[in-house]
Amino acid sequence: MSARSPFWPLIAAATTLIVVHGFGRFIYTPLIPLLVSDGLLTLQQAAQLATWNYVGYLAGAMIALFAYQNGWGRSALLAGVLGNAVITVMQIGADYFPYMAGLRLANGITNGVVFVLAPALVLEWLAVRNKATLSGLMYLGVGVGLLLSNQIVESTAIWLQGNDRWIPAAIISLPLALWSGIYLYRLSSGDAPVSRDDHSALWDKQSTPLFLSYFGAGLGYILPMTFLPAVAQEWNIDVTPSPWLIAAIASVPAIFIWNSLGNRLGDRNALILNYTVQAASIGAIFILPGTEQGLWLCAALMGGSFLGAVFLTQRLARAIHPHQGPRLSAALIALYGVAQLLGPIVAEAGIHLGATLASTFIWGLGACVWALVLMLRVASTKR
Repeated sequence: MSARSPFWPLIAAATTLIVVHGFGRFIYTPLIPLLVSDGLLTLQQAAQLATWNYVGYLAGAMIALFAYQNGWGRSALLAGVLGNAVITVMQIGADYFPYMAGLRLANGITNGVVFVLAPALVLEWLAVRNKATLSGLMYLGVGVGLLLSNQIVESTAIWLQGNDRWIPAAIISLPLALWSGIYLYRLSSGDAPVSRDDHSALWDKQSTPLFLSYFGAGLGYILPMTFLPAVAQEWNIDVTPSPWLIAAIASVPAIFIWNSLGNRLGDRNALILNYTVQAASIGAIFILPGTEQGLWLCAALMGGSFLGAVFLTQRLARAIHPHQGPRLSAALIALYGVAQLLGPIVAEAGIHLGATLASTFIWGLGACVWALVLMLRVASTKR
């Protein structure tokens, strides 16, 4: 295969996202009701662990920016993906809550580092070769990771207990992290010239509505993507197939769909449609409360849209600021990370005040509407 072929860089970036997002982060969502049933956590503690993970995610984005600006980007990426896999191993047998919180914090840090540096590196590699329109395909790693994590949890639910439920993910993560980390480390040092950061202002009249819209998207998606299985448990519904499986299945073809829509309609117009779908997703929880149909519709629409918002925003932002490199990715992830941090905080506060977990989703619905309204103010930009 040609050295200019995007196949292996895309596969390597996707593999890092399987490790850090599929096995490191999002596997926690289907695990929540099981860990609560095992007596290892309360629902409030589960929300606290999610909060620590998002704090780490935000910190990791800032560390990635610092590492890149000091010439340590390649090393930070390799350390991040390997460290994330090791942290997943360390989850096994952890039953002391402060230790568990520390691991979720460390997982978030390494996830943030990788989620900035790996996609930014490969996006620049593709852009130099006039293949940036393929960039959305690397996020297949998140979709595949969601599917694999769901299958791992469901297939081992009967014969594993407590934090031993992390064992299968830990075994798979290590070799994937080793291969993808080393490949991207060599890619960036060899044949991946990147555009130089011109250090111009990120926030200007053109980009500010886009960034604020993305902030809304972060809060909008994180509540269902963290707590849908727990909502099913709250409603006393034994849902088969699980909402998480529906979301995972929907996320894989969605990558191709939103990548194609972005190329045909323009990334700005595709994002307007995307945020409409996300708002409809959360609206299903309130239109069809206490039903399997409400859970399935929410899962299908959110699973089939949230990844599109990520890479469409990255591409549109890069079209506005074409010479920002990982600084742009770090800024976007910081915004998304702060918004995601608010999600479990809102859920925990609502539960503490006596609200149902499902009712806290109203904040996510409002955030999606916020994102949609602001996106209408973003000017169309040709890549």
